[in-house]
Amino acid sequence: MTFGIDDLPVRDELRGKSPYGAPQLDVPVRLNTNENPYPLPEPLVERITERVREAARDLNRYPDRDAVELRTQLAKYLTDTSGHEVGLANVWAANGSNEVIQQLLQTFGGPGRTAIGFEPSYSMHALIARGTGTGWISGPRNADFSIDVGTAAQAIAWHRPDVVFITTPNNPTGNAVPPGTVLALYEAAQAAKPSMVVVDEAYIEFSHGDSLLPLLEGRPNLVISRTMSKAFGAAGLRLGYLAAHPAVVDAVQLVRLPYHLSAVTQATALAALEHTDTLLKYVEQLKAERDRLVSELRAIGFEVVESDANFVQFGVFEDSHTAWQKILDQGVLVRDNGIPGWLRVSAGTPRENDAFLDAVRELKKEQST
Repeated sequence: MTFGIDDLPVRDELRGKSPYGAPQLDVPVRLNTNENPYPLPEPLVERITERVREAARDLNRYPDRDAVELRTQLAKYLTDTSGHEVGLANVWAANGSNEVIQQLLQTFGGPGRTAIGFEPSYSMHALIARGTGTGWISGPRNADFSIDVGTAAQAIAWHRPDVVFITTPNNPTGNAVPPGTVLALYEAAQAAKPSMVVVDEAYIEFSHGDSLLPLLEGRPNLVISRTMSKAFGAAGLRLGYLAAHPAVVDAVQLVRLPYHLSAVTQATALAALEHTDTLLKYVEQLKAERDRLVSELRAIGFEVVESDANFVQFGVFEDSHTAWQKILDQGVLVRDNGIPGWLRVSAGTPRENDAFLDAVRELKKEQST
C-alpha cells in the first residue's frame, strides 16, 4: 500500500494542490524561467569571491540581523535609478521576493484575512497566501490582460481585502500597469478597509516606463517589491527587497526569522551592487532582444502581448500544450503557464532567440498546412 501526501494530516486548503515550479529539462535552449541568460562578468565573480572570503572568517558568528550595509546600498541603488529619495529605514531585504511577499502576508494577512490579485498574474501570490492562511480572491482582467480600473475597484470595494497585489510588469503576460491605475486602486483600497497595496516590480528594470517608487510619498500603505534575480542576473542568489514607509519595515520585522539573511548572501549581494552599471548594460541587451522577439513573432503571424518584462507571451493556439511540445521537440523549452491559447518565452541570448524563432516558424508552417 502506497503512503502519500493525502495520507498525512495536511491542512485542507493544501490538499490537491501542486507545488510551484517549471520543468527543467535537458535541452539545448531553455527559455522558460525568465532568468538572465548572461553569466556574471568575471570581475564581479572575483569581487564576490573576495567578499565571501571576508565573510567566511566570521561564520562562527551570526550575520548582521538587520543587514544594515546591504539595505543602505539597496536604498542607494533605488535612489540613483528612480530619482526618488530612499533611505535605510525604507528598505527591507529577504531571501528572494517570495520571502518578502511571505513576510508581508504573515504581517498583514493570515487567518480571517484576505488578499486579492488580478489574474492571470504571478501564481506565487496565491500560493503564499494559501501557505499563510490568507484567503485568496482572484480579481478580474480584461481579455487583453489589462486591468479595468472600474471593475477592479468594485472588486476591492466588495471584498474589502486586507492586501491588494498589483504586478507590473505583469507575470506571465508582460504588460505594465499604468501609474494612474495603481493610484486609483490604492485609493479604492484605502476607502474599503484601509488595506496594504503591494506593487510587485520584479521586472521593472526591463520596462519601457519608470518605477512607481515616487508613489510611495504620502502613501504609508503602499509597498514596492523588487528582486535581484532578474536584472542583476542573480537568480541563484535569492535576494529580494521592498521599499515602503519605515513603519512597514518595522512591521515585517515582527515576523522575520532570526538572522534570516546569511552572511554569504549579504556579501554576495553587496558585491553585485558594486557592479550595477555593468549589470544594467546586460539589461539593455535583453530589452533589445525582447523587442526583437515581439517584432519577429508578429511578423511570423502570432499574436503578442506588449511586453515590459524580459519575456514575451504569444499565441493564440488551439492547444497551447501541444504547441509547447512541438517547440520542445525542436530543442527549445518555453513556458506553458496554463493560460488557454498562450505560451511564454524568456528573452535569451541572440543565438538562443534565433533557435526559438526557427522553431516557431516551423510550428507556424505546420499549422498552415
